[in-house]
Amino acid sequence: MRQRHNSNKDADKQKSEAPTSSKSDSEHSSFCCSHKRIFLLCLAFRMVNSVLVQTYFNPDEHWQGPEVAHRVAFGYGHLTWEWKQGIRSYLHPMFFVPLYRLLALLHLDTPWLMMRTPRLLQSVFSAVGDLYLYKLSEVLFGDCVAKWTLFSQLSNWFMFYSFSRTLSNSLETVLTLVSLYFWPCMRSSSNYSFVSRKWGLAVAAVACAIRPTSAITWLYVGLLELLKARDRFKFIFLEVAPIGILVLGLTCLLDRFMYGTWVLVPLNFLKFNFLSSGGDYYGTHKWHWYFTQGFTVMIFSYLPFCIAGIIYSKQWKLSGLLAWVLGFYSLLGHKEFRFVLPVLPIALMFSGYSLAAIEDPGSARYKGKESSKTHTRCPTKMRIAILFLLATNIPMALYMSLVHQRGPEDVMNHLAREALHGKVRSILFLTPCHATPYYSMLHHDLPMQFLDCTPSEEKGVLDESDRFLMDPVSFVSAYAKNVSMASHIVLFDSEEQKLKNLLNSFDYGEERRFFNAHFKVDRDLQASVVVYVRRR
Repeated sequence: MRQRHNSNKDADKQKSEAPTSSKSDSEHSSFCCSHKRIFLLCLAFRMVNSVLVQTYFNPDEHWQGPEVAHRVAFGYGHLTWEWKQGIRSYLHPMFFVPLYRLLALLHLDTPWLMMRTPRLLQSVFSAVGDLYLYKLSEVLFGDCVAKWTLFSQLSNWFMFYSFSRTLSNSLETVLTLVSLYFWPCMRSSSNYSFVSRKWGLAVAAVACAIRPTSAITWLYVGLLELLKARDRFKFIFLEVAPIGILVLGLTCLLDRFMYGTWVLVPLNFLKFNFLSSGGDYYGTHKWHWYFTQGFTVMIFSYLPFCIAGIIYSKQWKLSGLLAWVLGFYSLLGHKEFRFVLPVLPIALMFSGYSLAAIEDPGSARYKGKESSKTHTRCPTKMRIAILFLLATNIPMALYMSLVHQRGPEDVMNHLAREALHGKVRSILFLTPCHATPYYSMLHHDLPMQFLDCTPSEEKGVLDESDRFLMDPVSFVSAYAKNVSMASHIVLFDSEEQKLKNLLNSFDYGEERRFFNAHFKVDRDLQASVVVYVRRR
């Protein structure tokens, strides 16, 4: 009887605990399904995003990723001077090699797919980044803020314009968002769910292997963790050191195999960009450029929402990370928009906080998992904010992605189709160096030449590209005496006006003209890209 009595007690206990367990399982299942739906939404959005990006932003998008991968996969492609000096790792281009080989195996390596599929692959990575930004916002602020952070991320014009491009900065941004999610020091002490310092370190190490400057971000995060952690010895000697050595070692083995000799890319990168200021060769900006122009332009109309979020969220670790990265990059002479792309989503998280506070102040203020029960409909202020952000970002995103500087990609797509039908024998690019994609988009092993712009060790020495832009007529006249002219010449209309008579004298005529831009960026207006073909 005693045993039976205990059995009944246990049964009652199990019965009372059953609803709790069931509720917990239900919440976990709902949690996972929610994240799965969000990922599929982001994936669909980024894939459409990648197809809509049809313009030329930065040479590295093509020349440091797909071009190198094309050389590995097909045996031809141009390696820029960076690869000859060993300041680039093959890790990032290797992501595209299996894609190219699969296209070739399936006989799908057409001009259109060769142009689109690398960005489609990046769009998958970008969707992962979007998901982890949502998850990070969720654990820090709650699902209401996470929802508006994702809205900010997907609707920001610069993220739309750049995140699906095959820049190493885009993949670095993805890895930064994934890694930040796992670091304990970025959480409050009461929220350590899904935390894994080792995973955070591993992903951060891969980000540094792809772009050594990513170490700027992880130096800040690592110091935060070191100050907060109780097991500092374990953190440094049993986690940071082994994981860092493992990733560095594997990357060095890959580069040893691809370069044919031992190359320590991070060291070469550090020497060129920091110790010798080699990046300054490509132009410099004043220290405040990121604060007054660069990052401000990237955030655009989200700026007031970001500032308000930084002030009222009191997330000083995240705002400190933002200030640290922008401040560090401001010390470098050579500055570009893409360098600070990895912290743009962090700024947009603060925008999400502000938008959540407008919709439901209680949800943002108390970092709850659910919005206030008294909230029933979208406030007027919220609708105005949404309309303002969409009206200012969507036109900008579409114009920059579909219109501004689309000439280089259009001309290469045209030449790829012409080469497919045997109408192109050779090509000469009389443009600033790396102004168009190259073999990765042409996908034909034809003789091609472009104007070199390898940095000179001697100050004041002009490269080919600079000499051409200073006096196009004299440069081409001298060039024609030493080198046999190509069947096709590609140039911008700004130089065409000066070279038209000379090209006609060499029996060249205009074949096609492609729109490029309505306004100038860093040179004279390059309104169109022109293709000249030799008549005989």
